[in-house]
Amino acid sequence: MKNRYNCIVMGAAGRDFHLFLTFLRGNEHFHVKAFTATQIPFITGRPFPKSMAGPGYDEDIPIYDESELPRLISELDIDFVFFAYSDIAHADLMHKSSLVQAAGASFILAGPDHTQLVSDKPVVSITATRTGAGKSPLTQHLARYLTDQGKKVAVIRHPMPYGNLELQAVQRFATPQDLDDHECTIEEREEYAPYVDMGIPIYAGVDYQGILDESSREADIVMWDGGNNDFSFIKPDLDIVVVDSLRAGHEIDYFPGEVNFRRADVLVIGKVNSAKPGAVDGIRERAKLMNPAATIVTADLEVAIDRPELIEGKKVLVIEDGPTVTHGGMAFGAGCVAAERLGATAVEPRRYAVGTIADTYDAYPHMTHILPAMGYSDEQRAALAETINACAAGEGIAAVVDASPARLDRMLELDVPMARVTYRFKQLDGQPLEEKVQELL
Repeated sequence: MKNRYNCIVMGAAGRDFHLFLTFLRGNEHFHVKAFTATQIPFITGRPFPKSMAGPGYDEDIPIYDESELPRLISELDIDFVFFAYSDIAHADLMHKSSLVQAAGASFILAGPDHTQLVSDKPVVSITATRTGAGKSPLTQHLARYLTDQGKKVAVIRHPMPYGNLELQAVQRFATPQDLDDHECTIEEREEYAPYVDMGIPIYAGVDYQGILDESSREADIVMWDGGNNDFSFIKPDLDIVVVDSLRAGHEIDYFPGEVNFRRADVLVIGKVNSAKPGAVDGIRERAKLMNPAATIVTADLEVAIDRPELIEGKKVLVIEDGPTVTHGGMAFGAGCVAAERLGATAVEPRRYAVGTIADTYDAYPHMTHILPAMGYSDEQRAALAETINACAAGEGIAAVVDASPARLDRMLELDVPMARVTYRFKQLDGQPLEEKVQELL
């Protein structure tokens, strides 16, 4: 038996760094030789800085593309590979485990007890069984309610550190200028901007112990706004999990969404007014078998359009939330719902896509009548704007339907008017979630 094992952490610029900082850093039994990355473009090639790695790391830790994993296991003499990202089908997860074990290494999934931080303030976590289920609208709803009750709320968001990791160790967003100063990507703005517009500070970054310490100083209650279908980085006192009724069955087919489904105190079955017959009943039956102690409520998202006259009965280009329609696997979102409601016709934008936007369509061929709001770099944002303008000219559309929470109207210069789509959480039955939070307080 070795005294120290060589490791790789498989990630996507989020849980991978958190796993390292909470479990592997300073652990005399493990030495991380590399990280791998996937799902998010442009996050390989940069290192994890030695200044954050702690004792035993004399150099930065490199980050490679996940496709290089078999070579890295061999060349770096790897003993253990820790899997540390989310929203992956069970079958795909085990294919990755098989690849790792075929190369001779062990495949590890670290659980909540080894990675969750403990807060001295009450913690409500809102997570989901799939990305795009509607957890952020619920978090915003409860944060708005608590603020109206005079409580000081600190919202902590699942990480999206896609730039310089040292500079992004602890981030606080309270004004639109903060979003610019931190050079936030479109995906980051999709998550942070709604809170900034509400006047509620939101925290994110790399070092979640530092984030928890700083946010707790100004808060009566901490709220975790999850990413993808990952479980919370902070141990919750109230664990709320959103289940997407439009993807009924996925709650037991995706990791770690099933973890959330089994651990939840409250299961919120969302989007029920758009669900297929039997979908909600099926979710209830699976919950009864797998988490019988959970409270179950149903909910929907109320969709609103700021300038409906621009799109009513007209030809439009629909832009949807990027992660929801890419690795989230959805073929439509709130933008399509709004367009259909107003009798608009959504065009197919794929043939106008350029650069990395075209690459995104190649990677996710299920997208047809939608354009994903992708903007992980200046180059990609420019490609997105070029794609929109080319589609507008080629299809003669009347307007763009923007269902991205990032506020694309603040970032892109377009040749066509834009109608914004927003959506808010609405509980339909069961004990009001506001009461559950009040009980906790």
